[in-house]
Amino acid sequence: MNDVYLDHAATTPCDPRVLEAMRPFFFAQSGNASSPHKRGRQARRALEEARETLAAFIGALPTEIVFTSGASESNNHAIFSTAKALKGRGKHIVTAAIEHHSVLEPLHQLEQDGFQVAFIKPKSDGIIAYEDIKAALRPDTILVCLAHANNEIGTIQPVEEVGILCRERGIYFLVDATQTVGHIPVNVKNISCDFLSLSAHKFYGPQGVGALYIRQGIECPAFILGGDQERGRRAGTHNITGIVGLGKAIKFCNEQMLKDAPREIILRDRVIDFVLNEIPLAVINGHRQKRLPNNAHFSFPGINGEDLVSALDLAGIAVSMGSACTWGRLEPSHVLKAMDLTDRMALGSLRVTVGRCTTEQDITYFLEQLKLKVSQLCKNE
Repeated sequence: MNDVYLDHAATTPCDPRVLEAMRPFFFAQSGNASSPHKRGRQARRALEEARETLAAFIGALPTEIVFTSGASESNNHAIFSTAKALKGRGKHIVTAAIEHHSVLEPLHQLEQDGFQVAFIKPKSDGIIAYEDIKAALRPDTILVCLAHANNEIGTIQPVEEVGILCRERGIYFLVDATQTVGHIPVNVKNISCDFLSLSAHKFYGPQGVGALYIRQGIECPAFILGGDQERGRRAGTHNITGIVGLGKAIKFCNEQMLKDAPREIILRDRVIDFVLNEIPLAVINGHRQKRLPNNAHFSFPGINGEDLVSALDLAGIAVSMGSACTWGRLEPSHVLKAMDLTDRMALGSLRVTVGRCTTEQDITYFLEQLKLKVSQLCKNE
């Protein structure tokens, strides 16, 4: 039975070297980083080493890194803390209509509390226009939220330009870099962001751990209360094993990223070229070039995307329609609807994301099966 994994945007497999680095902290070196004894001190050293590794990788200071359970918590922290700290200055927020639900749902909750949110639609290619964000800003705008790259269609957004605009106007800027850290260069100084969120499991680290970059001097009250961990910014016993894994995963990304990306682009483009040339009526969603190195997203008119995913799964191939956080919902993707795709096109979508261990043989088998399954499903319509 074939086992081809092409859903790296949902999660990446944990690098075995990362697992080995984590192992001692489950057993012989297990300890609470807040404890004063030897094991506590060992845990604290490992914690701060990981913090320094991540900070250096994204161009931050170690004191600007707060470890969290993942990007969803980080996004919630940045949004709700900013709203609490700055509501006296204004209650207007700008974001993209195609953001991850960990951004959209907190903003919808803030709307119930009297905040106003402008949801900017993308162009037909999935790119949020700088001019549209600029036009949406008001004197009472306190926060702009924009993902570095979309988690479904992989389009890379103009975060550098938006960051400069926000900095000039004194508006806080949150960048969700969950899909980009470890895959393309990410530097908080180049982006001019005030917050940046990430999750380790998106770059070959463990699940359940992430981080929030908070620029020095930014007003950002604690989101989780009950302890003085993370300089009082996030209470709770540190997930030492996960944080060690995050640090090691970042270390390996630093060594491999510039090698991985060109190879992934070749595999991605092979998929795109085949689908557009060999499968009738198939279309690519999102900008052809301004996209993540490993992401290809399509719509197949007349095909039910869930049926296609299931058929490929039976053939030993793991792919998805889009965000794993919304799998099982019957409504079309909010990302594709914001791009003005019809329900028929949105419900016939497929996301293919390659990774570090994807082989040419994997792609050959996938493309053979994709063409076969699409043909079979079309006949069944």
